[in-house]
Amino acid sequence: MMQPAFAPSIVIAGAFFAGFVFGFAYFVVLRRTIDLYIAGRGRLVPALLTLGRLGAVTLFLVITARNGALPLLASFIGFLMARAVALRVARKAT
Repeated sequence: MMQPAFAPSIVIAGAFFAGFVFGFAYFVVLRRTIDLYIAGRGRLVPALLTLGRLGAVTLFLVITARNGALPLLASFIGFLMARAVALRVARKAT
């Protein structure tokens, strides 16, 4: 049985969307980490959030890399697009 011609495009689009959603969540947690650190309520929770973020992004990119180079690139581009959106939101808030 043959796969449809558009099947790789669906995988790439899904990887882009997953990268965008994951990236936006990553930057939301980064903002929370910064707020906690600035509040001066200790360093343990911000440190744990930082380690969790780095571990999660590593795991996410490894999983997408196992699917191939194009899904990895698409998910990374989605991640970078989420960064741009998060920066725009942060600039409007200040």
